[in-house]
Amino acid sequence: MKRTQLLQETRKMHFEEVFNIWTEGRLTQEEAARMLSVSDRTFRRYIDRYNEDGLDGLIDKRLTQVSARKAPVDEVMALVERYKSKHKDWNVSHFHSWYRRDGGTGSYTWVKNQLQSAKAVPKGKKAESIARSVSGHHCRG
Repeated sequence: MKRTQLLQETRKMHFEEVFNIWTEGRLTQEEAARMLSVSDRTFRRYIDRYNEDGLDGLIDKRLTQVSARKAPVDEVMALVERYKSKHKDWNVSHFHSWYRRDGGTGSYTWVKNQLQSAKAVPKGKKAESIARSVSGHHCRG
């Protein structure tokens, strides 16, 4: 389960507990909102959404929307297929230069990330930190 999904489920459970206490009259709206770490107005919005759609009304719909800036799937698939079929031995830098000359608009990092996520090129080794590269030498202060 992703962190965002976990946080949404936790928020829904917490809201339901606080909402039940609020409907029993043991809390004011201000106290209930404070318990949820939201404003009074946001708590009232939660109540409206809960009354209309139940717990599913509390789901943050922004998380399920696809970004308008995301590249089309067919463009990504064509990029990866072109690399695998004709440019397998090229490094990402050379392939990106060809890609840009051929009319592609993606940045070097975008091309590299797409190829790495498709497992067409391996990820580079992580750089070793300076403190670990110099064995036995510790910073004194």
